[in-house]
Amino acid sequence: MTPGKLLIFSAPSGSGKTTIVQWLMQRHPELNLSFSISCTSRPPRGNEQNGREYFFLSTEEFEQRIAAGDFVEYEEVYAGCYYGTLREQIDRQLGEGHNVLFDVDVKGGCSIKKIYGDRALSIFIQPPSVEELQRRLLQRGTDKPDVIQQRVAKAEYELTFAPQFDHIVVNDDLQQAQQHTLQLVTRFLESE
Repeated sequence: MTPGKLLIFSAPSGSGKTTIVQWLMQRHPELNLSFSISCTSRPPRGNEQNGREYFFLSTEEFEQRIAAGDFVEYEEVYAGCYYGTLREQIDRQLGEGHNVLFDVDVKGGCSIKKIYGDRALSIFIQPPSVEELQRRLLQRGTDKPDVIQQRVAKAEYELTFAPQFDHIVVNDDLQQAQQHTLQLVTRFLESE
């Protein structure tokens, strides 16, 4: 069995990354994609189950695994609340012949690419403009104006990472962005 490859997707909130990733996962079984399951030290929410949405670790357990070098990337989102990707999880999925898909923040995406090099394809999903991003976040109706301003400020910072990715897909038109992404992924998976 040929070991799989890695597909890394990063983007500012509101860029349409999750929509594109879900479309690839649901509509293109021929790509043999397996979603990377991250770890978190926060407790499960709603119907979340260990090993499905996340692997839930205690803060102490998470910090021990950081010290042991078990993560390819991690971030402390706020004091004691970590998110990260375990190397053993990636290796297991790759060993089963899956192509592992990551939906991660820009720093995590850069870290994974640095570790796996040519075995990984990194794609940055970019909004057509910061103004359009702000409009999309307002249209969602899920955040208060101060939260939207924080997200826009963070997006401006995240956009500075775009040149570090293998490809930038501007999501001006969702269907075109999906097709462009599919072409990039297919070409990468078919290459030696």
